[in-house]
Amino acid sequence: MSSPRRLDQLLAALGYGSRRDAQALVKAGRVRLSGVPASRADLRVQPAEVTVDGQPLEAPDGLLVLLHKPLGLTCSHNPAEGDLIYDLLPPRWLQRSPALTSVGRLDKDTSGLLLLTDRGDWVHRWTSPRTHLPKIYEATLDRDMPADLPALFAAGTLQLRNEPHPCQPAQLEILAPRHARLTLTEGRYHQVRRMFASQGLHVETLHRTHFGHLSLGDLPPGQYRVLPSADAVTSPPL
Repeated sequence: MSSPRRLDQLLAALGYGSRRDAQALVKAGRVRLSGVPASRADLRVQPAEVTVDGQPLEAPDGLLVLLHKPLGLTCSHNPAEGDLIYDLLPPRWLQRSPALTSVGRLDKDTSGLLLLTDRGDWVHRWTSPRTHLPKIYEATLDRDMPADLPALFAAGTLQLRNEPHPCQPAQLEILAPRHARLTLTEGRYHQVRRMFASQGLHVETLHRTHFGHLSLGDLPPGQYRVLPSADAVTSPPL
């Protein structure tokens, strides 16, 4: 059981508005504790006993979301960068504190599986190089791949420009002459595109299908699903 938290602070942290807004919810009788209207906003409570308008609090111990990122959206909170992944999410999630953030990034021209959370320790667990979590991408290329490309990527000797160390071994499957599936266990900047570019190949489309044990399944582009918190700790221990 988590530690008790002050009710108005809890509601504000979960996106129900400011502490003053939370106090107004309590005053209006919309907040209940184990079915009984909350008498004061400064009570210390267990999140599991709180409901607002008859609904339990959503992910009070941390939100973990799997999003099917469409093309054309940016993993940023800055509206100056155009259409954002956060435009797809419920407004209340965007008021949570700590703020919801993506676990790593997919660039504007890459689609597929993206995780978001408001827990910094979960971000670290999913992105730490020590976990070696596999990430699977499918790419289409501008010309046919050479037959020896899988062996090159698997050797662990491929050196990218301006990188001090070679890439970790990666598994490349040639699905068709210009269609590949690539499994990485690291996450360097634009790594997939740069690996192919080092061999004179241009990535025309790029899509991430898996992150660790998670997959998109039949989730349509632009849609998301909330994951149980247990999914945040199923990666290898740090």
